[in-house]
Amino acid sequence: MRSQQKILSAALGLIEGGGFEAVNIAAVATVAGVSRQTVYSIFGTREEVVSQAMGGLAIEVLGEITAQVESVDTACDYVVEFIVAARTAVRAHPVLATLLLAERGNPVFDVEMMSRAIPFATQMLTPMVERGLATDVELDEIVEIAVRLGLSVVAFDSELVHSDDSLRAFLSRWLGPAIRSTS
Repeated sequence: MRSQQKILSAALGLIEGGGFEAVNIAAVATVAGVSRQTVYSIFGTREEVVSQAMGGLAIEVLGEITAQVESVDTACDYVVEFIVAARTAVRAHPVLATLLLAERGNPVFDVEMMSRAIPFATQMLTPMVERGLATDVELDEIVEIAVRLGLSVVAFDSELVHSDDSLRAFLSRWLGPAIRSTS
């Protein structure tokens, strides 16, 4: 296994076992069986290791999410189903579930979170443009609202949106007018 993949796997194992606080360059290097210098030379910072590890995992999980959005026929439904599926995936996966913990080092609570989330979300929601559900111009605003609302839905639960059906109804009710107004 290449050093980069060993490092990313080590970071995910550390996150699963002890949360984001367990991840530091020395621990990642030890678990990966590489030197600290190797970790620094490939990633530069602890934050970049965590970001790339979590991003890679998120792309893996995207297959499950993509299957749930294939049959929708509006931009609003696409975003709604994407958020519902993402919440289910995050809560069900032991590493992704750590994103729900407000602990030091959690990338969700990092000051750079939006600058990292927007390109990733753009990549995930671009199929809406390819399918004619939104334009390139609309996509930027849809991504912005989807990231902001999606993160809050994933991180914070309430009785109003506890089930997938109630979340779907809530998102459709509030996102529908917002997304239609961009068309």
